This record gives sequence, C-alpha cells and structure tokens, in this order.
Amino acid sequence: MASSGRASSMFSEYQSNEVIIKHYNYTGKLNASKYKTGLTGESIAVLLVCLLIVAENAIVLAAIWKNKKFHIPMYYLLGNLTLSDLLAGLTYMINIITSGANTLHMTPVLYFLREGCVFIMLAASVISLLAIAIERHVTMVRMKPYQGDKQGRMFILIGASWMLSVFLGVLPVLGWNCITQLENCSTVLPLYAKSYVLFCITVFSAILLSIVVLYVRIFRIVKSNTQRLTTVPQRKGLYRKSKKYMALLKTVTIVLGVFIACWLPLFILFLLDFCCPIGHCKVLYKADYFLATAILNSLLNPIIYTLTSKDMRKAILKLLCRHCLPASHRLEGLETTVSSGNFTPSTVKAIYPRISRI
Repeated sequence: MASSGRASSMFSEYQSNEVIIKHYNYTGKLNASKYKTGLTGESIAVLLVCLLIVAENAIVLAAIWKNKKFHIPMYYLLGNLTLSDLLAGLTYMINIITSGANTLHMTPVLYFLREGCVFIMLAASVISLLAIAIERHVTMVRMKPYQGDKQGRMFILIGASWMLSVFLGVLPVLGWNCITQLENCSTVLPLYAKSYVLFCITVFSAILLSIVVLYVRIFRIVKSNTQRLTTVPQRKGLYRKSKKYMALLKTVTIVLGVFIACWLPLFILFLLDFCCPIGHCKVLYKADYFLATAILNSLLNPIIYTLTSKDMRKAILKLLCRHCLPASHRLEGLETTVSSGNFTPSTVKAIYPRISRI
C-alpha cells in the first residue's frame, strides 16, 4: 500500500506545472528575464543554426546511402554519428521553442522528455565515437576486418548504442530526479538531481578517455609501419594505401577533437554545478551560452567530413549537382579500402607485419 501511495504521489507531481515553478524559483532561475518573454533574437539565430545542422547532416546521410562504396562498416558508423547529429539538431530546435516562458507551463513529464532528448543525443554521439574507435582497433590492430556476413554484428552494436543512450536519458523520469528534494537539485537543470548529472558526465568522460587511448595505440602502430614502408621500393603501392588509411583515421580523430572542444565547456559547467551551492555561482545562470557551444559540434561534423575526405566531397557534389562533376568522373581509390576488409589477410600483414606479434 505504501509503495502504491508513493507511485500515486509521484504521478500527480509529474502532471503538475507548479512543480516546475517551485524548482525554478528555488534555484533562482525564475528571476531571469527570458522566463517572462518569448523567443529572443539570440534564440532565433540558434534556431537557424539548428535548421542548417539538420540540412547538412541530411545531405551527408543521403550521400552515404546512395553511394554503394560507402556501404562498409566504417561509413555505417559515421552515418550513425551523422544521424545522431541530425536528431540533435531537431532536439535543440524543440528545446529552444519550448524554453523560456513556455517552460513554466510544462509538466515535469514534458520537461524530462525535453531535456532527456538532449542527454540521449549526447550519449548517442559519445557511444558512436566509441564504436568507431573499436571498429578501427578491431580492423587494424587485431587484424579482424569485418566481412559481409559479420556486418550484422555492427548493426547490433549500433542498436545497442541507441538502447543504452535512451536508457541513460530516461533515468530521471523513472525516478532519478530531485522532486521533493530541492536541496539536491541542479541549478542548470532544476528538476535534475546533481548526482544524476555527475553520473552522466563521469560516464561520458570515461568513454572519451577510452577512445583517446584506443586512437593513441592505433596511431603509434600505423605511423610506425607507414614510415617503415617508405624505405621499401617494391611496396610503394602498399605505402600509398597505408597513407590513405592514415588520412581517414585523422578525419575521425579530428571529429573526436572537435567533439571534446565543443562539449568540454558544458561538462565543466555541470561539474561546477555539482560542487557549487544554490545561488553561489552566477555563471550557472548562463548555461545557454555553453549549450550553444555544444550545438556547434553537430554543425561542424559534416564540414569536417567534406573538407578532409575527397571521396565524401565528390559524393556530396554529385548528390547536390550532377553537372558539377565531369560525366566520366567516378569515385575511385576510396580512402577506406584498407578498412573495408577487401584486402586479404596477407596484404594487411604486408602493411602491418608487426601487428601479428601484439
């Protein structure tokens, strides 16, 4: 009976917008002018950026979908990251439209849904980056490239990453929140428990650290063997292919670096939120600027793909303007030939003979 009573009480609180007003008033955010007005000029500017994010990532997804040479594990995983960026753009738009004065008319359920989507997209991006790093590590370090009959495992990995992301995002609505415990509330997200925010930041940071370790290991091995091949004249072809692999590896590493640069300020803000008592850190009331910096990550990723990948650039040009490229111009020499698993094991060993001893 007691558990039934608690469930009934929680349900009624989740449906009351008075809870939102109470928490925002307690944390001091209710005094901000934006909760008394509609969309500001800054908000409209961010909305336009979000529209650009959606358009950019939709183009990249279409290019991957239409070009069969991109139908390999590496580009499927990049496509998954692109999908998370596209959905992030939509999520940010919804977040902006429903924020400000509209927030005070929401119920806690809608609030958790709005903010939870941001956490889900963040988790999906981080886990996608981890999946890419694992694929690179398995393919080149363990010498186990994906074959056609094993691509199902990659799709299972993508599905599992989204399931985990959704699970992390819905934890607050399932009960890990600070409703009835105002002293444990986050200032940035007044209905979220500080402990939950710290948990998410810890998980994301651990994943990013793991990715960095994987890439450092891969870079050391590939760079060492690439330098060695320059001294062997009869293996110049393998050297060129190895350089192409290194170019793609640098692309995804740049993506990782940009992700960290864009999201690190917000991560630091959340850590400060956890440590700082309510009302003591004025910077916590400027969280919108930190979120705007994080949003830039989804805008920059498609630009990185286009600038650093010649094949992706050609595919996008062909998609947007068929007459921009000569009719006889075909995509060839795909940068990811090494990573696609099309090489025989002996060829891979020729490029990376030292790997088999690891």
